[in-house]
Amino acid sequence: MRYHLLQALRTLAVAILSIGPIASAKDFTITDFGAVPDTSVLSTRAIQAAIDACAAAGGGRVIVPAGRFKTGSVFLKSHVNLHLENGAFLYGSSRLEDYIPVKPDYLSLRTQSSTIQLIYAFGAEHVSIDGQGTIDGCGHTFKKLKTTDEGITRPHLLRFICCRDASVSGVTLRNSGCWMQHYLACDRVRIHGITVFNHNNFNNDALDIDGCHDVVISDVIADTDDDGLTLKSTSPRLCENVTVTNCIFSSFCNAIKLGTETTGGFRNISISHCIVRPSVFKGHQFYGHKARRGISAISLEMVDGGILQHVHVSDILVEGTETPFFIRLGNRARPYAEGQPVPGTGILEDVLLSHISVHDAGKTGSSITGLPGHPVRNIRLDHIRVHQQGGCAKVAVPQDEKETAYPEGTMWGLLPAKGFFVRHAENVVFEDVTITTEQPDARPDFLKLDVK
Repeated sequence: MRYHLLQALRTLAVAILSIGPIASAKDFTITDFGAVPDTSVLSTRAIQAAIDACAAAGGGRVIVPAGRFKTGSVFLKSHVNLHLENGAFLYGSSRLEDYIPVKPDYLSLRTQSSTIQLIYAFGAEHVSIDGQGTIDGCGHTFKKLKTTDEGITRPHLLRFICCRDASVSGVTLRNSGCWMQHYLACDRVRIHGITVFNHNNFNNDALDIDGCHDVVISDVIADTDDDGLTLKSTSPRLCENVTVTNCIFSSFCNAIKLGTETTGGFRNISISHCIVRPSVFKGHQFYGHKARRGISAISLEMVDGGILQHVHVSDILVEGTETPFFIRLGNRARPYAEGQPVPGTGILEDVLLSHISVHDAGKTGSSITGLPGHPVRNIRLDHIRVHQQGGCAKVAVPQDEKETAYPEGTMWGLLPAKGFFVRHAENVVFEDVTITTEQPDARPDFLKLDVK
């Protein structure tokens, strides 16, 4: 019996080996579908044909080979991996008519009208972009026409909505018309090892994670005119279970930010082992007039209702920001869509900031503020070192609560404390926090008002 069993196993092994390697998913090279490595030629149809053929075959890789290709809007589909080989450049068209407006069946603050984007995916599963190539949106060619024209007349570069198991890795992303990447209501997102440079237009965020669940971001290097890493909640869906590590952020605005849109809120957010440094860019600075060094290093902002809970930011090195820490519970009370109820004041609680070193900050100071009757709660800061410019006389306490104002670390100007101005708060703990200044400064390290 044993002999026959061994013989059967040997026969099965020989049969498996005779089959050879398991066939991998097929590659679809865009030049086989008519794409031309010439930026005077639009290759949109060829690239989309390669994507469609890949999806129809059950999935695989759509390969952008070395060369310079130009495209308008393309739509990724489930089980398709867009792979850019070393030396591959994919440029966005400079003509608006080459972008296809889409309005997804998902209601949020940013999806109430049709938007345009270079690469788009809706409801896709196991969709990815990777490789060593570059995607350049040529965003400087799109003029800002009004306050809310991002995504309308200025395209996003990447936009994934309601996708599952989406990943972007390895590639370089440059020059979007507005936000570089917008991931909205997605589950299981992985962003790894990408480089972002976005200094050519307004609203040039590097990375926007919006109402997504189970997100891992690592080894990202980003240099942007607007916010760097931004977590948002532009619908009732919380942004939750997000971990960010080993990244470098340079921003003329907020390097690491939760907000401003907060309809659902944020829960279980871990950001660690990152560096915030000044931008190396010295060209046209759309936001540089505010603070070229960057407005804020770490901003937690709740102004449209929602709840912020269980946020841990640790092991961060900061150089040259104006406002190191900005924690704000306000009440802008903006509904996420027309006809939706006006939100009440949100909740901001259970925050831990630890092992953070700040060097060469500006004069403004940091703030932790709620509203009368709506305190921020349970905030702990430990092992914090802040070195700032100083050189200020005493500053009066700001009388205007600015309850409905847009939240910004510099919204009150110079703060009455050179370290931390704390107002309308409960159970805020400072443990091993040191404030030093380059020049003598008459303001106290801490100023607390309406604090329990």
